[in-house]
Amino acid sequence: MGTKEVVGGLAKVPLFFGCSNRELQSVAKAVKELAHPSGKVIAREGDPGIGLFIIAEGTAEVSIGGKRKSKLGKGDFFGEIALLDGGPRTATVTATSDVRLYGLTEWTFRGLMQSEPKIAIKVLVGMAGRLRNATKAATA
Repeated sequence: MGTKEVVGGLAKVPLFFGCSNRELQSVAKAVKELAHPSGKVIAREGDPGIGLFIIAEGTAEVSIGGKRKSKLGKGDFFGEIALLDGGPRTATVTATSDVRLYGLTEWTFRGLMQSEPKIAIKVLVGMAGRLRNATKAATA
């Protein structure tokens, strides 16, 4: 697992948009590499979310209520909100090929935010921006 590849994946996640390269490298050190075979359910709708996953290799399908919604591939991610609240998954993600993922769990991320408060502040600012945009879109 190359740190550069993980940092590049993290840089695409909106929660981390305000983080510097150095801060992303700190987050990348907490990431674990995982592999799942084709056909494996990686995340199930309604189950508790355990964290963020970034696809390093392979493809996956996103479905809600059993209906296919989208495909994910290299560089795509899911579960970023679970980093903050561990809430239930809003969709099912199933590997459609052998998949290699970078995973960051909620509990590991919480520890990182406590030890590096600058990252926590930047993540909160990013979350506030997403909430503001969602509110604008809902009231437009």
